[in-house]
Amino acid sequence: MENVSFSVFPNDMFIDLRLYQYGWEQCAPLHSFGPFVRNHYLFHYVLSGHGTLNSNDAGDVTHYYRVNPGQGFLICPGQVNTYCADENQPWKYVWLEFDGLRAAEYLDSAGLSIAQPIYSPQSAAWGDALGERMLYITEHNNASPLHLVGHLCLFIDELIQSSATRRESRGSQLRDFYIQEAVTFIQQNYQRQITVEDVADGCKLNRSYFSKLFKEVTGSTPQEFIIRLRLTKAAELMKSTNAPIGDIAVKCGYPNQLHFSQAFKKRFGLPPRDWRKQNHYR
Repeated sequence: MENVSFSVFPNDMFIDLRLYQYGWEQCAPLHSFGPFVRNHYLFHYVLSGHGTLNSNDAGDVTHYYRVNPGQGFLICPGQVNTYCADENQPWKYVWLEFDGLRAAEYLDSAGLSIAQPIYSPQSAAWGDALGERMLYITEHNNASPLHLVGHLCLFIDELIQSSATRRESRGSQLRDFYIQEAVTFIQQNYQRQITVEDVADGCKLNRSYFSKLFKEVTGSTPQEFIIRLRLTKAAELMKSTNAPIGDIAVKCGYPNQLHFSQAFKKRFGLPPRDWRKQNHYR
């Protein structure tokens, strides 16, 4: 009998919210994962059983949490964590790994963060609905990327609406306007050797204020965002075309192929050539 399901999202082209991988697992007693560090947000919802989460906060202090059925836990990018199934009643959970321009803002609205990683629903019915939404995604891995991202958006909305730690968004229309302007500028110019100053100038903002605003909204610095977009575009081209890697590097803003290879390996865990062998679909 199958006790685990795992899928990787097949498209890299979504910016506001991006799904990376998803699945569910009925864990064996004392089955553990970690210590590990994620590059993106990872949310688990516990369908049955129990387990523990050990995670470091921003001050590198380890906290221990007991997680029960109907609860969930968030792991943030760059956070050291280990989670382990109970010996007598091991948990079954479903998970989604996601990120994007608005991910940090949405999670903040749900009251979830590196300092508050445990999700508890306002009612059992809300929790059940959230778990069903996550299971729907895991069970429809052959659906179109747009369909899956649509359900990821519904999951985020249900997470915010149902969370017992929900708080009002601190966003503003003016702030969102500036960040969208920045993202548009980056999307149109990432192939060139643009700097953070160039993006700030494009938005008519002071560099320091712009960098602070961008980090607050997106959870990453402008430079991190530019690098992530370039490498995402490069990965998509390596998957879908037979163009030489050197040409792809130049097209994505890396005239130095060595710098491109180093950055690509840091993000994806493999050199470009090896990654392409595993992911090329032509």
